[in-house]
Amino acid sequence: MNGFIATLQRELTLAVRHGGDTLAALLFFFVAATLFPLAIGPGPETLARIAPGVVWVCALLSALLPLDRMFGADFDDGALDQLIVSGTAASLIAAAKALAHWLVTGLPLLLAAAPLATMLQMKPASLPVLLTGLALGTAVLSLLGTAAAAIVLGARRGSVLLPVLVLPLATPVLIFGTMAADAAATGLTPRPHLLLLGAFLAACLPLCPLAAGAALRAAVD
Repeated sequence: MNGFIATLQRELTLAVRHGGDTLAALLFFFVAATLFPLAIGPGPETLARIAPGVVWVCALLSALLPLDRMFGADFDDGALDQLIVSGTAASLIAAAKALAHWLVTGLPLLLAAAPLATMLQMKPASLPVLLTGLALGTAVLSLLGTAAAAIVLGARRGSVLLPVLVLPLATPVLIFGTMAADAAATGLTPRPHLLLLGAFLAACLPLCPLAAGAALRAAVD
């Protein structure tokens, strides 16, 4: 666990020094979301109906932006080799990377989702459900993105392959997260959809770091 904590501290320190990645994700989140009212129209009823889907799609795409740098820089400068030979399990390194990605990308997106959803005329009663779903969903996206980033590490055009791997796997998260917010807006219970998101997170917590760790060892070898 000392290696896990040290890796997490290192990633957070680097994220503070290179805050442009988080800023770029947030700017993309807002800019992409503001394009929908321009294309569809400013009607409050229309915007309220599409608001959960818009927020979820934009959050998903924004979370993909920093993934190609997650292991790439460490792989190029040899830091990844040092982390592997330090004795820390590769799966713990991947888990620390995933947690750091959520803290510096997923959490800011979660905080920015509330004002964005309000701008899109989303009903205030649906906001807690939307944010709860996003909290679970962005954690799943960080785990899936970490595994995918490790798998394409060292591959030619890995930045192109990365979204191709992540987006199909993230589709169920997008569907159930949007359905939870829609259910709350129509007076139905969002509990089943949130439980499914929790189940996805519970499955990804052990599996994604293990898969990423195996991919990292293969890339280093």
